[in-house]
Amino acid sequence: MTRRRIELPLLEENIPTLKAGEAVLLSGSLLSFRDAAHKKIIQALDAGEPLPINLAGETVYYMGPCPTPPGKVIGSAGPTTSGRMDSYTPKMLNIGVKGMIGKGQRNAAVIEAMVKHQAVYFTALGGAGVLIARSIKEAKVIAYPELGPEAIHRLVVEDLPVIVTIDAFGNDLYQIGRNQYSRV
Repeated sequence: MTRRRIELPLLEENIPTLKAGEAVLLSGSLLSFRDAAHKKIIQALDAGEPLPINLAGETVYYMGPCPTPPGKVIGSAGPTTSGRMDSYTPKMLNIGVKGMIGKGQRNAAVIEAMVKHQAVYFTALGGAGVLIARSIKEAKVIAYPELGPEAIHRLVVEDLPVIVTIDAFGNDLYQIGRNQYSRV
């Protein structure tokens, strides 16, 4: 399968060209984010406090790495279930997040916010954390170090394999697959 190469951060003009079902390789800079970091960001937003980082234009990877083995950049780095972030995602998109990477379906409110803010959701292969870690060339904690593996990391990736699961027009690969299957 041929995979299109996409540079991060995502460019505004590239986002509408990404189509649900398309296999891509991501290279560049992104952030790791899990439940605890989302909660702290949203609490800061709701309180009118400054954020520890600028999220405009960022792609967030729903992942908390395993401990880093000696001589490695990062431990196993597989995706976590994206639905756990759904209650936070519309606000994250509102402050400028443009891409998300995880696994599993997203709810209707997230898809609606993605269309409104022209964002894209990618799926990384669950259970392949060790293989995905090979795509990560740098990893550095940049916010909330007290959260341990759930701290926000700046990751530099090279050819991270993902699938466009929900595009900026709301086309959802999960729904497309169900529709195709139901016609059989």
